[in-house]
Amino acid sequence: MTSLIKNNKHIALIFFSMAVLFFAELKISAQDILLSQKNYADSLFDESKYFDAITEYKRLLFFDETNQFEFDANFKIGMSYKLGAKYSNSIKYLRLAQRAAEANEETFKSKIEIVKVNILRKTFSAGKLLLNQIEKDERFTDRTDEINYWRGWLRMLSDDWEGASESFAAIDSLHPLKTLSDNVVDEKYSVTFAKVISYILPGSGQFYSGKYLSGLMSLGWNIFAGYLTVNSFLEDRVFDGIIIGNLLWLRFYNGNIQNAEKFALEKNINISNKALRYLKNNYEGKKP
Repeated sequence: MTSLIKNNKHIALIFFSMAVLFFAELKISAQDILLSQKNYADSLFDESKYFDAITEYKRLLFFDETNQFEFDANFKIGMSYKLGAKYSNSIKYLRLAQRAAEANEETFKSKIEIVKVNILRKTFSAGKLLLNQIEKDERFTDRTDEINYWRGWLRMLSDDWEGASESFAAIDSLHPLKTLSDNVVDEKYSVTFAKVISYILPGSGQFYSGKYLSGLMSLGWNIFAGYLTVNSFLEDRVFDGIIIGNLLWLRFYNGNIQNAEKFALEKNINISNKALRYLKNNYEGKKP
């Protein structure tokens, strides 16, 4: 009887050991499957098959019961949507990655990517607000240069070149993007100045913006209409003078001011677009 009990204990111990080994192997096997799934999704991402990668990362999240890959999967889904120009979806998953972040570096990485997506989709106020929040966060006091760098990009793409120059100067007074921003500021035309000189001398605002023919025509029409108006009053044709002055001279005079503003703005847009094309096609530094 005693021998039988001992044998039963040995058998039970063997079964227990086998069960432990089985479940350990099962756990390792499940871990291997998840890792294999992540590697497959990563390979699709690296091959620029972003929407296929999204499907596989979502599959990884579904089977990842311990949330081991929650940050990585959500972050890569966000990046895939970003690279596929689905910006709202990108921000959604980058925020999920931010919530799943366990390290400060992961949190910073997620937030900066959200800023970059806001720059790309031109929601500049949201990007500016988030940059200000990151800057005030004590965990990121050593990341000031990177914060200023993306603030500079946000300002360039929102046509605030003076502000961009200040941001890049905070990193390095000789930063190439500071130089670019300064050049744009120097090349731009003053819309206010163009309007003011047009008030004083019709056509001069167009001359200032390089629209010489338009400036000559504006000056000529104003002189002609002014002559007709003044001449009418001198000949006691007061009604004619009022009509000509209001319907003809005032129209040409106001048109001259409007054109001065319009042409200066057009020139400024062309100058900004030229700089933006350089950033897109020739600049080799980090881009949003």
